[in-house]
Amino acid sequence: MGSPLVVSTIKQPINLHFCGTDPKSNNIMLDNYNIEHILFLDIETVPQFSNFNQLPENLHSLWETKARQLSRYEKFSEDDVQKAEEVYERAGIYAEFGKIICISTGILRNGTLWIKSFFGDNEVQLLTNFNEMLSKAREKHINYLCAHNGKEFDYPYLIRRMLINGLEVPDILDLSGKKPWEVNHLDTMELWKFGDYKNYTSLELLAAVFGIPTPKDDIRGSDVARVYWQEHDLPRVVTYCQKDVTTIVNLLLRFKGKTVLAEDAVQIV
Repeated sequence: MGSPLVVSTIKQPINLHFCGTDPKSNNIMLDNYNIEHILFLDIETVPQFSNFNQLPENLHSLWETKARQLSRYEKFSEDDVQKAEEVYERAGIYAEFGKIICISTGILRNGTLWIKSFFGDNEVQLLTNFNEMLSKAREKHINYLCAHNGKEFDYPYLIRRMLINGLEVPDILDLSGKKPWEVNHLDTMELWKFGDYKNYTSLELLAAVFGIPTPKDDIRGSDVARVYWQEHDLPRVVTYCQKDVTTIVNLLLRFKGKTVLAEDAVQIV
């Protein structure tokens, strides 16, 4: 077994490659991407209703089906199958049963990270405001989106909720009709896989191994539904979401062999 990687000794950028480059060329190093042309984002989601009993009748049976599928996937015995109401707190991770309550975005300009959040109880208004910002992305030289596990969660969840709410999907987010190398979606978790597609690495773990201040110093993702529905503390969720964005930016900086942002280099607008 080789020596373990000591992150603090890295002086050269890591050569990271990802799918989605021009097929006529070799994979492009992450170094070739101007970090100021990337919009970093994170979303927070919750079940659409505060508890299972509030679900409309047609969704009642459909969530019961989903709960049975979850039990089979997690290999519960028939005697231990979880009831639909017991797993309803997990409904927020599914776009068909959940909703978005916060989208935090970040842009780096001259060494300062500017964070803007879109949040509220009205998902349609939240998504509309976010879409308006994305529609002006090209004007601000934003060519890429970046999230952690974004390709499996944030991006598809955003698109699905936009369609469910009858909203147009902005071009920078839309995948339809695009070739793989035309999709400008970056994903820090995918970058870390290096082709190991069975691997899942949390943002919290990567922050720890790269010496980045943890975003989980207050609540975790599993707490969001409770904090929103039971404690009615949306600002606390927004703060958590903004910390995730800062961590994603710092992680990408570390991937490029750079130092993390100083605390005073992060500005909330």
